Amino acid sequence: MRHPPRSALLLVAGAVALIGSALVPVVTASGAAPACTVEYAVTSQWDAGFQGGVKITNNMAALSGWRLTFDFAGGQKVTQGWNAKWSQSGTTVTAANESYNGSLGSGASVSAGFLASWSGSNAVPTSFKLNGTTCNVEAEPSPSPSPSDPPTTGAAPKLHVSGNKLVDADGKTRRLLGVNRSGGEFMCVQGYGIFDGPVDDAAVKAIADWKANTVRIPLNEECWLGLSNIKPEYGGANYIAAVKDLVAKVEAHGMTPVVELHWTYGQYTGNSAGCSDVHATCQKPMPDAQYTPSFWASVASTFKDDAAVAFDLFNEPYPDRATSTTTQAWQCWRDGGTCPGLTYEVAGMQDLVDAVRGTGAKNLILAGGLAYSNDLSQWLTYKPTDPTGNLVAAYHVYNFNTCASETCWNSTLAPVAAQVPLVAGEIGENTCSHSFIDTVMKWFDDRGLSYLGWTWNTWDCSSGPSLISSYDGTPTSFGIGLRDHLRALNG
Repeated sequence: MRHPPRSALLLVAGAVALIGSALVPVVTASGAAPACTVEYAVTSQWDAGFQGGVKITNNMAALSGWRLTFDFAGGQKVTQGWNAKWSQSGTTVTAANESYNGSLGSGASVSAGFLASWSGSNAVPTSFKLNGTTCNVEAEPSPSPSPSDPPTTGAAPKLHVSGNKLVDADGKTRRLLGVNRSGGEFMCVQGYGIFDGPVDDAAVKAIADWKANTVRIPLNEECWLGLSNIKPEYGGANYIAAVKDLVAKVEAHGMTPVVELHWTYGQYTGNSAGCSDVHATCQKPMPDAQYTPSFWASVASTFKDDAAVAFDLFNEPYPDRATSTTTQAWQCWRDGGTCPGLTYEVAGMQDLVDAVRGTGAKNLILAGGLAYSNDLSQWLTYKPTDPTGNLVAAYHVYNFNTCASETCWNSTLAPVAAQVPLVAGEIGENTCSHSFIDTVMKWFDDRGLSYLGWTWNTWDCSSGPSLISSYDGTPTSFGIGLRDHLRALNG
């Protein structure tokens, strides 16, 4: 979708809790519920530093304030943190609550993160105390899991291309059917946070309860790379950790995460320009050569060991609005470089495929066509070369698009779908109803193709198609159409 809601429409509450997916839990031997539990995470590590986090669960009486202490034993030193007041004296680290998260009820959890330097072994702390009480020590035997146990609904499938189908590790044909979770593309660059609305386990579970099996997660390249115009708390390591955490939650509920590049650098003021800003504050016609290959090399390095994650290279290319001929537009789309009508150097789809594969990542790659991914008429002719053969055609369709009829789908989509997997990464309508997507879903169902609704956000219809009115999964009139259809397919 071209235009997420403007910042004036955003309601932002509290701070974002960051915990990475690479957890190093410290738990009791028998699993009996302790007075408190702490999960310690190293979410990323480099030569002289690392990013870590803690998830604290209180199993005692409710607390009106909390203070966690632990000792480092590997030469580590906390340099900054979030969601807690962090300090260090010698080897002892203290994380005390902020004013907004001091209340910690019985069975409730809170997460906080930090950046630190290290020299030595970067050993995991072995003892944690919450308000003086030692955590991760049995209180009494219990057959029940502790309140901090993660969901166990099943792992997300590891998908790859087989002919024109997506199949899992067992060779079973799969379809990507689900929703988009917008926010990561605009909140950070506007200085309001990382995601728009909650992305905790309950919020992700609400998506799974619709019987969705896929969540597309739009991203911002400047925020991921932590460029200087982004607030540090919303960019770089903090942003990456938050994305990794959401990906892990999506996978924990058995759903496929599709990480997608939505907003990018590069000034464009020509036909159909979304903004005049050089920064990644709107949808640009094409990715930029300056930053986008680095973005994808970093994203691919982050997730290359997780075959369940799919990569969507660029949300909605529209070089056809800048160039004078369709041939020029498709050449720009594939090859990048100096494109007619664009004042910045472009990274083409082949450049981005190469950036991903250069890391050794074999994950699925999605590539959308021209006209905001609504035109796939020459996608096969200009298809990038992928040495792994895991390339998927991406398509977007709304009721107001040019190619929004069965006649167009039969002539332009069907030939593509006959040769490669086809995923409609965004479907929607601006009517606050679902009659149009009903037609879309039937056409795609009849051919065993994939589609994702835009979007799992609580916006008013005037701001863009919104599937929900509450993050507990309460559907809008538009959302009812997608929810009931997914439940009928997968119930």
